[in-house]
Parts: sequence; structure tokens; C-alpha cells
Amino acid sequence: MPVRNHLNKIDLTHPKYLQTLVENRRVFNLNNCELNVFESYQETYRVPLTFNDFVITSMVRGKKVMHLFDKPAFDYLPGETVIVPADETMVIDFPEAQADNPTQCIALAVDGRYITDTVNYLNTYYNSDKENEHSWKLQFNQYHFDNDTEVTDLINKLIRVCSSGDIAKNIYADLNLKELLIRLVQSQHLLQVSTEADANSNHTRLHFILNYIHEQLVNKIEVNTLCRKAYMGRNQFFKWFKEQFGVTPLDYINRERIKLSKQLLSNKNSSISEVAYECGFTDVNYFIRLFKKTEGITPGAYKECMMEK
Repeated sequence: MPVRNHLNKIDLTHPKYLQTLVENRRVFNLNNCELNVFESYQETYRVPLTFNDFVITSMVRGKKVMHLFDKPAFDYLPGETVIVPADETMVIDFPEAQADNPTQCIALAVDGRYITDTVNYLNTYYNSDKENEHSWKLQFNQYHFDNDTEVTDLINKLIRVCSSGDIAKNIYADLNLKELLIRLVQSQHLLQVSTEADANSNHTRLHFILNYIHEQLVNKIEVNTLCRKAYMGRNQFFKWFKEQFGVTPLDYINRERIKLSKQLLSNKNSSISEVAYECGFTDVNYFIRLFKKTEGITPGAYKECMMEK
């Protein structure tokens, strides 16, 4: 199944400069982070890899199988990211790596003090809602995920900046790195609150709003209704929601509807228009455009892939 939001391809190391065929490493050092580009050219299993710092890894080419956190192994493919805490050992298999089909993965190791400063920034400026005030932190409830457009763009920028010769690259890297970390923390917070929403629908304003969205997903959801239920003005509500989760209310609603549509498209008897209406879309063409923008393929192509399984 195609995965959306692949990273831009990175030139492979010239064969004469390869130091090893398994996890050949190129390193680009900056003040607050270190960009590593790993390539493997032969089938290998149970390769350990540990970083002293928190690391954001993202696949560029090929396939790995990851063993992490004593959890079941999982396939790791282009368009996906894995985050790992400092001193946590990843054990990696390369079942398909060959000279003409190498794996390539980036690993962005981030200085611990920089992460602390970024989280402190969030705790200082993103806790304006006292009812939902909480301690922002990096968690690992979601450590393997598909890249969204924003994460892909930020990682691509960081790769370009880190590997450049620009004398101001540390400044540019800091700006993009801070935004990437904030987006990761916000997406983890959204996952946690979203998971809790059904069971704790009235626990906080956040839980109440997300639970309402989930219950009304197949119906028309008016932003003004959400504002009233949150007891906020329109501008205040948009700012509050974006601060908490890193996305707008409309972006979140559309993302959840696309997620639901993928489940419904697996039913061979459902047409594209039927799925669109069942997911709360009143315009089929808009649904098709949004699905392609989000998933990288049309709903029809996605449905064909599902039918081939």
C-alpha cells in the first residue's frame, strides 16, 4: 500500500566511499543536533543501534524491520518516522537490502538540553487554558507513525539545512527543529486526549469537544457549534485548539473523516460517493481531492489496492 508524504530522495554514497555495507553512516554536526544518513546494501539481521540522545528517525528508501521497546517487530517503510529516547537500543533487520536495492534512513539526534528548553517553552506559553493545563513532555505512546505533510516538510528542510555549507545553518536548523519537536509533542497530546475522549467525554473541555466531533463525524459539524460548546469566541477557539494539538479544528475533522473513509473503502460493495456521504462530506469531488492530498492516491486507487489484498 503506498505511503503518503515520502521524504525527498538523498543521493546515495558513491561505492568507492562506502566504509561498510551495513549501516554505512554519514554525519553532519550542528550545535543542537546531529544528522546521520544510514545506508545498507546487503541482507542482514539483528543489527543493534543506540544513540546517547533522543533521536528522530525517518525512512527514505527500502525496508527495515524494527525491534523496539520489547514490543512486536514492525515493518519500517518510506514515509514513516520512529522516535526513540536516549540510550534505547533499536535492533534492526534488513530483509530486502541489496546493492541495487539499498535501505536509506535518516536519524536526527537532538541535544537533551535543547529538548528541555523547547518543552519549557511549551509549558510557559501553551498553558493559557487553566482548565486543561498540563505538563507538556515528549512521550512514546506514539513512537511509529506515518508522516503528515508538516512533519515531512520540516524533516526535508532539516536535511537540506544540515547538509548545506550555509554559515547560518545553525540558525535555520534551530527554527525548524523547534517547530518539529513542538508538532511531535502536540500530536502525542492529541492522540492521548483522543483516546481518552470516549471514556472521559466530560472530563475536560478538550475531551468534551473531541468526543462531540467523533459522535458527529458523519454529520455536518458547524465551527460555531464547537465554539459554543467550548464557551469560546471563534478566534479564541481556533487559537486554543491549534495550541493544544498543532492543527485547526477543520484539519482535525477532515483527518478523522479520511481515516473513517479508509475503513469503509475496504468494503467492495461501497461506491466512492457512498463512502464520501457516509463520512460527512457533502461534495464528492472535494472528498476525492482531500483524500488524494492526504493519502497521495485517489480513493478509487486506494480501493483497488485494498481489493487486491
